[in-house]
Amino acid sequence: MITSNAPNILKSLIVLMVGAIALFTLYIYIALNWSYSSGERAGFLQKVSHKGWICKTWEGELSLVAMPGAAPEKFLFTVRDEAIAQKVSAAAGKRVTLNYEQHKGLPSSCFGDTDYFVVDVKEIE
Repeated sequence: MITSNAPNILKSLIVLMVGAIALFTLYIYIALNWSYSSGERAGFLQKVSHKGWICKTWEGELSLVAMPGAAPEKFLFTVRDEAIAQKVSAAAGKRVTLNYEQHKGLPSSCFGDTDYFVVDVKEIE
């Protein structure tokens, strides 16, 4: 009697694929919720834009001025929270302090163009 192993192979492939998807989802969850580093940067908020072809993200640029007359360094950042994005947009062109968290190892730009995610913004008077 000849028996076919096709149903067993199909079940094994399905279990393997579901396991791989579950592991990938767990990895994304950990990468988005565990912060590699955190800190704050102060400077002039130069640019804020909502961009992307499929995955729209808020991206911004902070001009860090160390000394008058020196070339400014740019700090590129991403904002994931819509409420924070509105606060950042309202502060465009002003001197601000950005609190951020760095999340390394995200697999695509759908989560943001940078590793630096702004979690709060404060205007400097």
